[in-house]
This record gives sequence, C-alpha cells and structure tokens, in this order.
Amino acid sequence: MSTYHSKKAKEFLKDPKKVAQHDRTFWSVRLKRDAAAAELPEWEDLREHASRIKAHTATHLADYLEQFSNSLERNGVIVHFAKDAQEFNEMVYGILESHKVKKLVKSKSMLTEECEMNPYLIKRGINVIESDLGERILQLMHLKPAHIVMPAIHLTRDEVGEMFEEKGISHEKGNHDPAYLTRCAREDLREDFMDADAGLTGCNFGVAATGDCVVCTNEGNADMSTSVPKLHIVAMGIEKVIPDYDALAVFQRLLARSGTGQPATSFTSQFRKPRPGGEMHVILVDNGRSDIIANPEHWETLKCIRCGACMNTCPVYRRSGGYSYSYFIPGPIGVNLGMLKSPKRHSGNVSACSLCLSCDCVCPAKVSPGSQIYRWRQSLEKYGTENKEKKVMAEGMKAVYENYHIYDALLRNSSVANHIPKSLMDIKLNPWSIGHTMPQFAKKPFHVIFKQAMEELKHE
Repeated sequence: MSTYHSKKAKEFLKDPKKVAQHDRTFWSVRLKRDAAAAELPEWEDLREHASRIKAHTATHLADYLEQFSNSLERNGVIVHFAKDAQEFNEMVYGILESHKVKKLVKSKSMLTEECEMNPYLIKRGINVIESDLGERILQLMHLKPAHIVMPAIHLTRDEVGEMFEEKGISHEKGNHDPAYLTRCAREDLREDFMDADAGLTGCNFGVAATGDCVVCTNEGNADMSTSVPKLHIVAMGIEKVIPDYDALAVFQRLLARSGTGQPATSFTSQFRKPRPGGEMHVILVDNGRSDIIANPEHWETLKCIRCGACMNTCPVYRRSGGYSYSYFIPGPIGVNLGMLKSPKRHSGNVSACSLCLSCDCVCPAKVSPGSQIYRWRQSLEKYGTENKEKKVMAEGMKAVYENYHIYDALLRNSSVANHIPKSLMDIKLNPWSIGHTMPQFAKKPFHVIFKQAMEELKHE
C-alpha cells in the first residue's frame, strides 16, 4: 500500500481540466473561511478555547459520557454503547428489526461510513435512503464520499444530470441546471421522507449537561428524517461529547466558518427526547477511539470536529482528489485517522503531504494534522513501510552535510551537471524529473559569492 496514493493521484492528474476545477473549488472555500474568520477579532481565542475544551473532555471522557448518558435517559432516550463497527451495525439492525422497519431514511453521517452500515443493512433487507443531496447522488452512483463536508462536490453538473436522467429522477433531457436538478432530487426524496419507517442522524456535538444531540445541516434533511418516522436513531462517536451549552457556543461559531465560510449552518437541530408516541435511541460508538486517547503522540486527532478545513487548504488534496487516499476520509485528517486505524495499510498516505502546515494554521480545534503527519513519517521504519531509497539518500546527504570539505567541493563543481544531456536525466532513477524541469546549477555557489561580497565590503 506504500505507493497507493501516488498511483491514484497519477490517475486523477490525467484530466488537467478536472484537476484545475477541483483546485479552484476548494481554494475558493478556503478563501471564504479566511473572510469569515477575519470578521471575528476573537477568532484565535476561540480556536484556543476549542482546543482546551476538547483536550479537557478527552481526558475526562468517561465522566462526560456518563453524564451525557444519564441526561439522555432522564429525557426518555434509550442509550447504547458499541465497542466497534460490528457491534454498532448489529445494534442498528436489531432496533430496526424489532420495529419491523423496511425503509430507513438517514442524514449525513461519516460514522456510518466508517462502520460500513449501509451495505450491512441493505444486505439484510433494509432499504437505506441517503437524504443529504451529495450523499444521495453518490449512493445512486455507487461512489464513496470524496470530502467529509461536501461529499459530491468533485462531480460536475453534467455527470449528475446524466445520472438523474438515467434513474428517471429528472425528466427534461439535457437540463443540467443545478436548481432544476436540486428540485428533482427534492421531489424524489419527498416520498421517501413520508413513508420511511425510521430516521437515522449523525451527531456533531453531544451536550453532556442536557443530553442534546446537535446536528448541523444546510439542507434540513436531518429534521425531515425525524419529522415523520416515530423511530429516531442517533449514531455518535464518543469523542463528540462536550460539557455544556457554553462549550457548544464556541464550536458553533467555529464549525461552519471553518468548513464553508458561513456564520452558521442553515439548520442547527437539537434532539434531546423522543417524539410523543415515538422512540429515540442514541448509540455511542468507540471503534478504536479509546486507543487513540491512549496514544501519547496522536491523541489530539480526537479533537477534530470534522469541518473539512484541512482538506480545503491542502495543496495535495486539492490536486489529487479524495479518491487518491486509501482511507475513507481523505486529506490531512484522513491521513492521521488512517494511520491510527492501520499503519501498515495506510502508510502510503503520509507521502500525500508537502509539510506546508497550512492545515495546522486553519484547524479550528488546533489538531495540528500536518505536524502529526510529520511524526508518522518518523515512525514508518517501525512498521516496515519506510521508503528504502529515501533512507539511503538521507544517509548520503547526512554524510555530505556533516563534512564541510565534501559539501564545498560538491557545490563548487555542481555546474558540471548542467552539461549532462536531458535524455540521461529524465530516467526512472531520477524521480525529480517527473513533473519537474531539472534546475540549472550556478557556476558559483551562494556561500562563495557571499564571502566575496563581505571581503569587498571590508575594503570599501
């Protein structure tokens, strides 16, 4: 798996027009984030506050989960704890089966992607309908999300329009206007909302003090998923719990601004009790999160609030696409989460980072994903996934840099390389030549020119 990302990125780069569009799209979202952040003089204080809240909660997680669970139960909610993906899927299916559910309508949830819940339920006869527009498009196209907030934004209107025509969702051939396609999708989903037997939502934040399950959307599909069905299931990772409303206020000001540049999402729904005559279940999922807390070097990954800001700013993600990563979450945060899940399987992703650390600068909870990727790179040898060629090169460069006379001699004579024929430089043994023009070496190295300049100044 060590070359997975580079191979997939190479496929993506075959279409320069799509690469340029992908890059422009996400950079424009990054610019919106910057404009939204600039409107708040206290922005950096909010980031620091969010980081400390998450650190405090992670180090007192058992206490807050107990408080959250007790608050939910006082409100009449049934609480479940799932240790892993298998147990989570079994619990969801068990609840649905006991209520004789045939159709489940759900809002966007990366946790259900993580646990591969949809195929598990579909295999057992449950009709699972994604209600988020992007997720619904991907479901119909049998694709995975390529971004955690804007899962289908990499697709063009023509690709979506043609698929809608094929599925009979749109009826005006060749009309790929986004407003028209959105209306068609809304009309198609309306029937599913009306006759669904159960609704499932994710959870952005779980407020321990009150038992609120906070869900942030721009389409209101979470509300629709829970308005008609009497059965509501909430899927929530244990790291999503926060202490109280004061903490929620901090994250609400950061989440949408960081992810899409909005002051707030169009809909912020707080579910805390079942509807009259209905049932509400909250499933709190571990699936390796406890192990992450115990990891002294990478526990801060759990501070992530899944805003997607690190992806929007990442020069590698923007130019290689979400499907070039071996883990289901792409971008800087996905690199770290993949390594925490299976270092051997996902080591190829750590090369998908320029170490510009732009992601560290924009992360609202100061997760520092780029800095963590750097630490992962230092430990690849432990997993047997290091690049042996780079290691040999590094040892060679170390020998050069530690010996001034060798370093000086090589620099003084480096211009000889300018006379090597291009055909001999553009070979597989010289990876730099792939996508780069070989540099021209100066006849005089900088330190020689600098010394001469200093000598000339002395004699003026």
